[in-house]
Amino acid sequence: MTTENGRKTVPDYYGENVFGLKIMRNYLSEKAYKSLSEAIKNNGALDPSIADEVAEAMKNWAVSKGATHYTHWFQPLTGLTAEKHDSFIELDNEGGVILEFSGSALIQGEPDASSFPSGGLRATFEARGYTGWDPTSPAFIKEGPQGATLCIPTYFVGWHGEALDKKTPLLRSMKAISKQITRLAKILNIKISQSPFATLGGEQEYFLIDKKFYDQRIDLVQTGRTLFGKAPAKHQQMADHYFGAIKDRVIAFMEDLDREMWRLGAPLKTRHNEVAPGQYEVAPIFENQNIAVDHNMLTMEVMQKVAKRHGLACLLHEKPFAGVNGSGKHCNWSVTGPDGKNWLSPGANPHENERFLIMLCAVIKAVDTHAGFLRASVASAGNDHRLGSHEAPPAIVSVYLGDQLNDIIEQIEKGSGIKSSKNGGTLEVGVDSLPNLPRHASDRNRTSPFAFTGSKFEFRAVGSAMNLSGANVVLNTIVADALDEICGKLEDAKKADKNMNKAVQNILQDIIKKHKRVIFNGDNYTEEWVKEAKKRGLPNLKTTPEALKATLEPAVLALCEKHGVLTKKEMMSRYEVYLEAYETIIKYEAGLAADMAKTTILPAAMKYQIELAETIKSVEGINKTKLTASRKLLKELSLKTEEALSAIGELEKSIAGGSAKDMKDNAAGLRKIIDAMEGLVPAEDWPLPSYAEMLFMM
Repeated sequence: MTTENGRKTVPDYYGENVFGLKIMRNYLSEKAYKSLSEAIKNNGALDPSIADEVAEAMKNWAVSKGATHYTHWFQPLTGLTAEKHDSFIELDNEGGVILEFSGSALIQGEPDASSFPSGGLRATFEARGYTGWDPTSPAFIKEGPQGATLCIPTYFVGWHGEALDKKTPLLRSMKAISKQITRLAKILNIKISQSPFATLGGEQEYFLIDKKFYDQRIDLVQTGRTLFGKAPAKHQQMADHYFGAIKDRVIAFMEDLDREMWRLGAPLKTRHNEVAPGQYEVAPIFENQNIAVDHNMLTMEVMQKVAKRHGLACLLHEKPFAGVNGSGKHCNWSVTGPDGKNWLSPGANPHENERFLIMLCAVIKAVDTHAGFLRASVASAGNDHRLGSHEAPPAIVSVYLGDQLNDIIEQIEKGSGIKSSKNGGTLEVGVDSLPNLPRHASDRNRTSPFAFTGSKFEFRAVGSAMNLSGANVVLNTIVADALDEICGKLEDAKKADKNMNKAVQNILQDIIKKHKRVIFNGDNYTEEWVKEAKKRGLPNLKTTPEALKATLEPAVLALCEKHGVLTKKEMMSRYEVYLEAYETIIKYEAGLAADMAKTTILPAAMKYQIELAETIKSVEGINKTKLTASRKLLKELSLKTEEALSAIGELEKSIAGGSAKDMKDNAAGLRKIIDAMEGLVPAEDWPLPSYAEMLFMM
């Protein structure tokens, strides 16, 4: 369908750069199409006999789109994506070339594994690693200035099969929760018509600034955040940017981004101004978790390319600007059951309500039991700056249910059966059942790290620059474990011919009594909650090093091995990778702060001091009057310069032999001095673009 002026509508071009099911049908035989589509829909094994046909079809389609190369697109532990391009050309022995792409090349690649983070799983001299095709996530075309490349989503493992990436444990964890959901469905006599799967909707926050300012800030270029910068008089106090009218330059970027991502089959749905000036958000429609993660990684890459085309820079760091909102990536997590329904959505009958209530209590149990592990999944140097301030949730993991669900939970705990809902009215019950809740049965709690927001849980603590797979691996695994225990008890009750409704009630009552401490519906920012959480025994892991230690707890290691998600060796390697990344970032940020202060900022401040001193001397000589206020300014600036030089010395000492904490503390001390100096030096003499310029001038 096209409009009257001949312009294509979204359905005309949506997914045109994706080798999806619709396109496959035109390129594959009926047998191959049926086999591949079944493998995709039900997460089944691929029939190796069709690999060559699929590869040939994929190549022919890609070449028709201008592709000359293919790449296995994977997600190593760097947190970014990786790719090595190979052309389709092969010599034809007649001085020319032919284009070929085999099934073996499609299924397996061999990038060098020695230079990617592995936490000791691979030594430097052990280079072999493998990428393996993930047929459940469709191949796509990445367009370049002069051509195109066929990108094939893959997992990445070492020579012995150990996971070296983000996708492998995600797929394993999806399998684990699918297994337990299927098991529960059988116990509850729910018809199984498909493989259940976890779903995900990832809201992506980001900043846009003019690229000319970005290019003048070496801290933004190298670290993604400003290491110095005085807060402007006006920033987000008036909340006038939030959901405000979008500037022409920004909407042009957003429209371009939407078109690019729709062509890649990524269902971007919403776009709007966020709270901080210069901050925005984009969010997709829910998808299969694996595809949603791939689409989010692709979105982040495309956002930065599109921004550059518009003369902008897209900042994905969790806290690019101090004193205003940081950027998160809200992880909206749910499960689609084998009946095709959302199992975190209250149903229209007692049977569906029972299913919902079991899922709800399984999540509560999972989050309370493994709060530290969940907190560790969002631990990073960047996210440490964000958590606990300006609408980011604190490091204490708690669950928000809202008044209505909380009331129902309390009724279950009392063991008297659910008689009524806070919405009013009488419940339609089988024996004891959850009421037919409206989709939005409660308000939203923006301070909660883990909130039920109507048919899903929203994990708000994920950082904007993070790969969503980390948090979802943990969510899938801990909920699968909770369901495993619940299913085991229900199966025992069934074998003993006990009343199943009563068995469910007893199990859920026991879960609530043991794990209700994690439920909190109040303001997570208050000091009172910190004290209360401590009293309840909830962990408060404020920094990345503290949080990462939770991944080495014996219960966590056993949990991951039990469900086949990560081996003990793989878990320990990830601890090493993430801790090293944290310490490396702290160290190079500290080094850059010292260099910027010493070689860029202080020389400018000293130059102004000389000019100010000469002006005072000249004016006093002419007027024969002492310029008291001017002398006071000169003295203040001189003292700040001395303080800064001393702080640089302390920072350099900590870089040479101190801890990450020492470096952070000393860098923060230096920043406080430099930011104060910015308020003393004329704007035209200050060597860095100001916050006011970057956040408002676009």
